[in-house]
Amino acid sequence: MFMESNFLVYPEGETQEIEFKLRFNQIVDMNGRPVSLPLASHKMIVYKVVKIQNKEMKGETAHYYHLELVRGDELFSLAAR
Repeated sequence: MFMESNFLVYPEGETQEIEFKLRFNQIVDMNGRPVSLPLASHKMIVYKVVKIQNKEMKGETAHYYHLELVRGDELFSLAAR
């Protein structure tokens, strides 16, 4: 049996398992769910997937999605689209 696991890696180093895959540069909410653009408001906490790391082990592949907090001007431009 072969398993695949997906994990968010927050900027502080904490990890959280998720049940779905993400893409590089994808904008996600605090729980890793993809956010549709334009954002409803610039007063949201959103992250960008900046690195994807795959670790292969016997019978399992783990995908680690490293996140970066979206701030300032970039957040305003995502809400203004």
